[in-house]
Amino acid sequence: METGVVVDAEGRAALVAAVASLAGLVNELTGVVACPMAAGGVDRFPYADTDPLQEFSEACLDGLGVLARVESVTAAVKVRLVAAYAEATDAMEGPPASAYEATAQEMSRVAEVACTLTIGERAAAALLGEAHALTTSLPAALDALEAGTIGWQHARSVVEETAGLTPAAASALEAHFFGPDEQVRGAAPGELVPARLRRKLRAWRERHHPESIEERHAKSAADRRMEYSPDRDGMAWISLYIPGDTACAIRNRTTAQARALQGPQEPRTLTQLCADIAAGLLLGSTNHDAGDVPSPKAEVLVTVPVFSLLGLTDEPAEVDGLGPVPASMARKLVADGASSFYRVLVDPRDGAPLEIGRTNYRLPETLKRWLKMRDGRCTFPGCSNHSLDNEADHLKAWQHGGATGISNLGQACPKHHRLKHRTGWTPTEASVNQPPGWTSPTGRYYPAEHPDREPPLMPPGWLPLTVSPFEQVIQARLAA
Repeated sequence: METGVVVDAEGRAALVAAVASLAGLVNELTGVVACPMAAGGVDRFPYADTDPLQEFSEACLDGLGVLARVESVTAAVKVRLVAAYAEATDAMEGPPASAYEATAQEMSRVAEVACTLTIGERAAAALLGEAHALTTSLPAALDALEAGTIGWQHARSVVEETAGLTPAAASALEAHFFGPDEQVRGAAPGELVPARLRRKLRAWRERHHPESIEERHAKSAADRRMEYSPDRDGMAWISLYIPGDTACAIRNRTTAQARALQGPQEPRTLTQLCADIAAGLLLGSTNHDAGDVPSPKAEVLVTVPVFSLLGLTDEPAEVDGLGPVPASMARKLVADGASSFYRVLVDPRDGAPLEIGRTNYRLPETLKRWLKMRDGRCTFPGCSNHSLDNEADHLKAWQHGGATGISNLGQACPKHHRLKHRTGWTPTEASVNQPPGWTSPTGRYYPAEHPDREPPLMPPGWLPLTVSPFEQVIQARLAA
């Protein structure tokens, strides 16, 4: 009861004050844009009578300045809303009975924030952590954000550079940069670009950290990982978070080999050579020609239109976990033996896969493959986990009368499969061509993110495709 009173009184008062500040800035911005002379005065625009463009350009700059403060205050309001939501949820749910229940509650809370803001769960988890840090450990930084003297990226830098510090050390860092005694020499935090402020924060942190760098390095090395991010035009990023000396050695080795290959007959730049050499080394190739690296022998799901596979059209193919790729890349994957090139029967009118019906509980491989093609990824909103790591799940449990048909199946990554069974998150009904949506414990509905399909391209000179009744019968028999 006492916690609820604190949440209601203090949380609401802070939110009301922040929203009032935001409303005042919006009114100020409206005034600057609508009537710059009234906002700045005659002295602000000495050439206004003779140069209206000067007046307009000054008004635009003034508007940008006010808008930057609006963005800062908006970020502060978001922080307070997120922190208040987390605190209110904790008060309603009460202390978890076990670590299992605590994990489930945290997963559900992160998922709710992610779906409400239409962001990824990693970003939502980071926002919850940043909101907690700013509202509990870094009040001066939050006040500066709410006053519009620093931006959101400045505030995030403060949170990230105080992560892992003791409360006393975090308070000392905050006091040094935001304290009333103006200990900072030079520009104030809000007058520095975020990257420059981060460097100053990190330098102070390294000098005053209560823990030795040896201990911190050992802990950070335990977090080493590889990250993969698909990009447009059939490209992708691979990044490694590893000890600095290892990273430096990798960079030096690839650069040295790249410089050795440079010459009058080598058309590639040093940057391109480094990328080709690094890819070849990772895939065990000694040939460093551009793009000449082994095709993946691990399971790769490749969907390519038949005319594109035959070279009659250049329609993009689809590689699971990457996205659209050039037809030439798909043909290379198929020719070089990617172990999971699946022929997928699609409706020639709209490009949608045809349903494959089954009645037993266990899914045959054909149905699993069709499910992967229909859903593409984990069906939870915003999740990017690709098909090969997901689990087929009955939307309505088998023991409760659910059938093993495509309309009662959905893909879920292991994390969101656990979320379904541990919390009130529930998938909605699916259809032949549309994955399920999800309903949160608060009753909010998030629709399915089904693929945006198009009919296959026809080679030049071909007649428009029509499907006869006989062909429909053949397709139905193949699908069965």
